Amino acid sequence: MKLLGQTIELLKKEIILEWRSKYAFNGILLYIVSTVFVCYISFNLNPGFKGSSGYGIVWNILFWIIMLFASVNAIAKSFLQENKARLLYYYSIAHPQAIILSKTIYNALLMALLSILALLVYILFFPNNVQDLLFYFITVMLGSISFSTVFTMLSGIASKAGNNGTLMAILSFPVIIPVILLLVKVSKAAMDGIDPSLSFGNIGVLVAINVIVIASSLILFPYLWRD
Repeated sequence: MKLLGQTIELLKKEIILEWRSKYAFNGILLYIVSTVFVCYISFNLNPGFKGSSGYGIVWNILFWIIMLFASVNAIAKSFLQENKARLLYYYSIAHPQAIILSKTIYNALLMALLSILALLVYILFFPNNVQDLLFYFITVMLGSISFSTVFTMLSGIASKAGNNGTLMAILSFPVIIPVILLLVKVSKAAMDGIDPSLSFGNIGVLVAINVIVIASSLILFPYLWRD
């Protein structure tokens, strides 16, 4: 109960700080809208491409590329923006597992909100042929959670290595590539209107990756925190 209480209080703190400054939310939202608009202009330079057979594949992959970089920019600041004095204060009042859990939950909520807005803006600018929009939306939510768990853990590791953002990018590469590939496969199945039950295997792998990453964070982060 003590761990749960600390996690809730730290989560409230993260939400209040973001609500006051809105730095991460506004910055990432501007990035998403501007990127989608630039892509929209680029697509309009070749209007015949929208009716081609490869348009759906490009539409899907481009969306996940936008979300990937948006998540990196949003979540990388989880620990990299924390100064040593604040981290020392957290060390004295809260359990390290409560800190990593609160960061993960907050980033998942932030990415879920940004993903919804990004999907709405993306569909507004680009005509789409998604056959199962509900299943696609569920996949987007699962993707936002996956990005949050992976990048939050790696942000915590990078923060203990001198806030090295390059280290975070290097460490995230072997982990995030399988996640992206699975998300592209599942979302493509939703676009084609394939029965969702046929994608349960890939969804199960995604859920397993999230569980493993969260479990690794809870086990490893206390050791990193002591340093």
